Amino acid sequence: MSTIRKVIFDLDQCNRKACSGQKLIKMGRVVLLRNKQYFGGILLSPMGKKVISLEDRKYIDTKGIGLIDSSWNKVDETDYSMFNKCKNRLLPYLIAANPVNYGKPFRLNCIEAITAALYITDYKNEADAVSEGFDYCKEFIKINYELLEKYSQCQNSQEIIDVQNEYMNSLKRD
Repeated sequence: MSTIRKVIFDLDQCNRKACSGQKLIKMGRVVLLRNKQYFGGILLSPMGKKVISLEDRKYIDTKGIGLIDSSWNKVDETDYSMFNKCKNRLLPYLIAANPVNYGKPFRLNCIEAITAALYITDYKNEADAVSEGFDYCKEFIKINYELLEKYSQCQNSQEIIDVQNEYMNSLKRD
């Protein structure tokens, strides 16, 4: 049984039939919050200044983890200011495995994002539980396994950025 509170803010920008965020809500794996509702946990957001890391566990343990369900095609034109008071976090370099953005770095959908965040903060059982039934999430973990494992060993955001930069530099050399 899950003990971590998982929430989602829906900006109503996605195709509801294909949206993994909507599926998470219907499956009861995340709770839908109103867009101006206060959330004191860690919020995965393009507004983040820091990358999520183990140091965020204290907030996830007590307040939970959240997502903003919005479209990658509308990131630049979306007003995220209503989330300014949240503990906004970014995800590090990972490759999407979802049907829309397969193989694209950073273009994760909701289920991939929350799975990655839980994995990185060493809630691997929670990551497995929340992603159950999303077949492409197995592929997501598989193609990002090495990075997810390294990220989950990092104690803070700077260590994760260092691992990310080292990995990205190795891609340039290859």
